[in-house]
Amino acid sequence: MHPLLKTIQEPHQLRALPESALRQLADELRDFTIETVSKTGGHLGASLGVVELTIALHYIFDTPEDRLIWDVGHQSYPHKILTGRRDRMATLRQRHGLSGFTNRAESLYDPFGAGHSSTSISAALGMAMASRHQGIKRHAIAVIGDGAMTAGMVFEALNNAGEHQKQANLIVILNDNEMSISANVGAFSAYLSRIMSGRMYTRLKGGTGRMLGRIAPPLLDAARKAEEHVKGMLTPGTLFEELGFDYFGPIDGHDFNQLLPTLRNVRQLPGPILVHVITKKGKGFVPAENNPCTYHGVNPFDRRQGVMPARDVTPSYTQIFSKTLVDLARSNSKIMAITAAMPEGTGLQEFSECFPDRFFDVGIAEQHAVTFAAGLACEGFVPVVAIYSTFLQRAYDQVIHDVVLQKLPVVFALDRAGLVGADGATHAGVFDLSFLRAIPDLVIMAPADENELRHMLATAIALGKPVALRYPRGAALNLPPEPIKLLPVGVGRILQEGSDITLIAVGQPVHVALQAARRLEEAGFAVGVFDARFVKPLDATLLRRAAASRVVVTLEENTTMGGFGAAVLEFLAAEGLLDAGLKVRNWGLPDRFIPHGTQAELRAELELDADGLVQRIQSLLSH
Repeated sequence: MHPLLKTIQEPHQLRALPESALRQLADELRDFTIETVSKTGGHLGASLGVVELTIALHYIFDTPEDRLIWDVGHQSYPHKILTGRRDRMATLRQRHGLSGFTNRAESLYDPFGAGHSSTSISAALGMAMASRHQGIKRHAIAVIGDGAMTAGMVFEALNNAGEHQKQANLIVILNDNEMSISANVGAFSAYLSRIMSGRMYTRLKGGTGRMLGRIAPPLLDAARKAEEHVKGMLTPGTLFEELGFDYFGPIDGHDFNQLLPTLRNVRQLPGPILVHVITKKGKGFVPAENNPCTYHGVNPFDRRQGVMPARDVTPSYTQIFSKTLVDLARSNSKIMAITAAMPEGTGLQEFSECFPDRFFDVGIAEQHAVTFAAGLACEGFVPVVAIYSTFLQRAYDQVIHDVVLQKLPVVFALDRAGLVGADGATHAGVFDLSFLRAIPDLVIMAPADENELRHMLATAIALGKPVALRYPRGAALNLPPEPIKLLPVGVGRILQEGSDITLIAVGQPVHVALQAARRLEEAGFAVGVFDARFVKPLDATLLRRAAASRVVVTLEENTTMGGFGAAVLEFLAAEGLLDAGLKVRNWGLPDRFIPHGTQAELRAELELDADGLVQRIQSLLSH
């Protein structure tokens, strides 16, 4: 199996092959990628779409001396295989194994790490200008998808790069497959879709000079302006050329006869340069070609059948959120739903089908999503911005200035809060409690189970002020549904009381605390469990009651630096309750980035599962 691929440990061995061998290598590389991901899970469709492009880039450029940067990095599996990591691909996204994204600590061939989109051009421009400053002749190549091009940061980078015409050895590869995770949206995506043949573009690009080269300069200048006008109507390159880039393409990203000469030619030219490459997401694996959304990120699957394993029938928190929002929207026409290119991931697909006029996918543009929601709120609507916790970090300024400072009733539904598993540190939603808690007048709540999620979503929509509602990735507890009710703001729940120790938990750890408490009671300890529900405002009565026990432990799936536990400790100190010798411990995530692994593995290592809590509490009470 894969006889040619087995001879390639590093790109210099790839560059020693004749061009005639590259087609076979591409077939073997694609097959190996499918075989690997069918066992480990991961981002399949995007990686299959760039097999030929990956080979061509390493074949033409002198990596790692030339810096090759993959935007997001979820399409980098073929790159990993060709850069010394083939034998470790079975550990992809596994605990202590290879990252699912590019990672500077993993390889010299990963000059820039990423897990979020639209950073590659900025980073590559920085590297290109650094090389120029050092007097080193090397290229910086950014590979970015058309979906990622919708982010404002990309246009900031393009605008800045255009100032360095003929100075920056920057090459941008626009990988145009008309998909990011879901189908691309927006005017820019539509613009790229208006693609003419490469032959017509070449004819237009070079025709004016050949026809009018000997005519007076004023007439030649006028003719070139007319040419640009025609090109602007017929080709996708004018925008980039107006920004200062030399544009080449579009070319077939699966055809070495187009890829190799184009890359070889642009390597000789001064930058900045943009090469427009057309690819097909999921190329070479029919199920992925036919269902690019489904096969964007996959669990292990039966490769021969091309069938995904049956999913857990227990509804996820995302599904609970989705159904509840749709139910609430049926009786409240003011509810609007917004996503930043993640309708499936955030559960808003059903809402978009039920209420297409009240659903907005703004593309990979989190900052715009938040301020767009603020504009809707100004006009009397109740926008619900469904967004992964980790992606809200990109819009922190907008949350403060455009929403909360103006007291606008925007609901932030923060999916994937806490540990997320195999996607690792870039996707873990473990800072939101800390960075949101610092904002005045923002209500922050976290449900312990699916019924609490229903109640909290209804409460947030009815409240008429800014609210952040965070909930975890994964299956809910499968509890019988309760009728939806509005919760009193800033009021928690006493689930059980105990004189030895009180566990005050928020969110998913509440039920882990209950499991640990039952086991500790069997050992003779009196353990209280309180569900705080609200991180802001805190339930003062609940906290004073907890302080009646000998020991108070706070539990959260967020960094303890400035999180829920810190808020409780601040309150107890201000109340003078620490002066009586009350012992307080804040248990959550340590002050470091948490690597990839399953949620269960990570919680066990961090002693945030029931077994870990029992051991820690027994040790705490014995001293």
